[in-house]
Amino acid sequence: MTEVTVAATQFACETSIERNVAKAEEIVRRAASRGAQIIVLQELFETHYFCKDERKAMFALARPVDDHPTIARMQELAQSLKVVLPVSFFERANNAYYNSLVMIDADGEIMGLYRKSHIPDGVGYEEKFYFNPGDTGFRVWDTMYGRIGAGICWDQWFPECARSMVLQGAEILIYPTAIGSEPLDPKYSSAEHWQRVMQGHAGANMVPLVASNRIGSEIGESCSLTFYGRSFIADQLGAIVAEAGDEEAILLAKFDLDVIRTQRAGWGLFRDRRPELYTTLMTLDGQNWTE
Repeated sequence: MTEVTVAATQFACETSIERNVAKAEEIVRRAASRGAQIIVLQELFETHYFCKDERKAMFALARPVDDHPTIARMQELAQSLKVVLPVSFFERANNAYYNSLVMIDADGEIMGLYRKSHIPDGVGYEEKFYFNPGDTGFRVWDTMYGRIGAGICWDQWFPECARSMVLQGAEILIYPTAIGSEPLDPKYSSAEHWQRVMQGHAGANMVPLVASNRIGSEIGESCSLTFYGRSFIADQLGAIVAEAGDEEAILLAKFDLDVIRTQRAGWGLFRDRRPELYTTLMTLDGQNWTE
């Protein structure tokens, strides 16, 4: 059997990078003490969600992978606790800027880099001002505790992202997230829609899924956002097996990846795929003009 314990986490961020990173470390240590082996932190946890506003000064927050103190600290933490840590961060690569994630294995080594593919652009979520579209393609990694595929926030709304990762052999999908209120419609909450979309990814691909969101209210220059949390873990059938509210939380769930792999094979979802019929997915308007 290949049993693995995963953790979703959520907490409120402050204006201090040091305090946020210290909180992230505390959360990771608490999760590990409860048996977690793969621990998912929220998107861009080092700072407030700065994409509420278009401010040139915020580009100073970005750092290269190889010169990033938070990543180095998380590598040491992963190694000491023997846990897998996907770490979300603001990356600078020469003149390009990305919303990125490094996968740190349980020995503290960086396995690789993923750059967020889908970049949102809306009131309160002005990410196209800061981030280039990711150029890594969808990535999966053979960690000590299973083969993990990682998307970042807006990626989680696209079934093509989840399917691509599972086609590459992902046994668990993870999504660090920062999502909350909508400044144009403060009474509207996307929380249930947000969860159901990802539950669909888990069920359609028959893999467990871990989503970690942030909580708390953050005031920007143009608007304020309240992040609703609702972090959760779904099983391979899409059922939520652990769910948070809007409070600080650590959620755990255990899965047997061998059992799930056999179940997935027996259900026939990947046996009966017809890739040659899906060419419209390669277009924006559903029209194949090469015919």
